[in-house]
Amino acid sequence: MSLFFYFIIFLFGLVVGSFLNCLIYRLETGQSFLRGRSFCPDCKHKLGFWDLIPVLSFVWLRGRCRYCQKKISLQYPLVEIATGILFVLFVLFFEIRFPIIDIREIGFLIIIPFLVVIFVYDLKHFIIPDKVIYPAIVIALIYNLQRCDLLGRSHLLFSALGAAAFFGAIVLISRGKWMGIGDIKLAFLMGLVLGFPNILAALFLAFFLGAIIG
Repeated sequence: MSLFFYFIIFLFGLVVGSFLNCLIYRLETGQSFLRGRSFCPDCKHKLGFWDLIPVLSFVWLRGRCRYCQKKISLQYPLVEIATGILFVLFVLFFEIRFPIIDIREIGFLIIIPFLVVIFVYDLKHFIIPDKVIYPAIVIALIYNLQRCDLLGRSHLLFSALGAAAFFGAIVLISRGKWMGIGDIKLAFLMGLVLGFPNILAALFLAFFLGAIIG
């Protein structure tokens, strides 16, 4: 694949990341996901097209709102760039050659935005929103029903239950001080997506990042 192809995938990821920022903000404020235009969280002025171009608008406006000059959170460009990079890594990992793409690849692609929202929201508020984790679990279940035989489904389900049980034990031992119920749900989701033994690597990475972030 040419660099231009990966650049297009990265741009698509930037656009998705911009939408995810909007979704995260609306989750935080309890607003509807489906209605209403984007606006500045400080002055409430509705944003125009030139205010919403992923990354470029942030750079052009020097990290400030065009209308009230309040600082724009670094979360916005960082989430956009991270989502763009994840989409490129997804294409590289699966060695995708558009327009040929199978259901397994589509399933992983759909899960990526959910994981981005979960990571950012949990990092900011130390909670995993049910409005995000439950739909992600349902999608993962449907995805596995479509792509796996009975043995494969059992394998993934046991991986999910095992990961959830492991985190559940930590929650019980620590009495919720180290981890919460949301982490059990996330472990279940990751088990459904990754299966065994990949879930072990994911758990190790989760503990490692948790130790670094605090």
